[in-house]
Amino acid sequence: MMQPETAPRSVIVERHLPHPPEKVWRALTTNHLIAEWLMETDFKPEPGHRFTFTQSWGSISCEVLSAEPLRALAYSWNSQDLETVVSWTLTPVPGGTHLRMEQTGFRKGQARYFGGAQAGWPRFLDALEQLLDQTHQ
Repeated sequence: MMQPETAPRSVIVERHLPHPPEKVWRALTTNHLIAEWLMETDFKPEPGHRFTFTQSWGSISCEVLSAEPLRALAYSWNSQDLETVVSWTLTPVPGGTHLRMEQTGFRKGQARYFGGAQAGWPRFLDALEQLLDQTHQ
């Protein structure tokens, strides 16, 4: 069944990482590590905390919606007329962690944002994997 054009769309990226959830969680929630694979930020894994991701092209305003240490994290991801939510789910699996990232809320007429997220998130997760492989946290 196809989604109607008006239904918000999502970008989902999943990875199996050969690292324990504790190490993956640290990389998702520690500012100097986030800066290595995503962007500069003043993030804290506390619901209600407002923070910004900053890049040379601009910034993204965010707010932590939920944080379950080692299991799940969600925050708003807003820029100009874009209002989305990024959710991370960590599932322990033999030999590591299954990581699922979903960015939801892309509306009709936001093809540029949607395309950017489709191209960007796999690259961000590649960088996250490289960081996890290089660090002995």
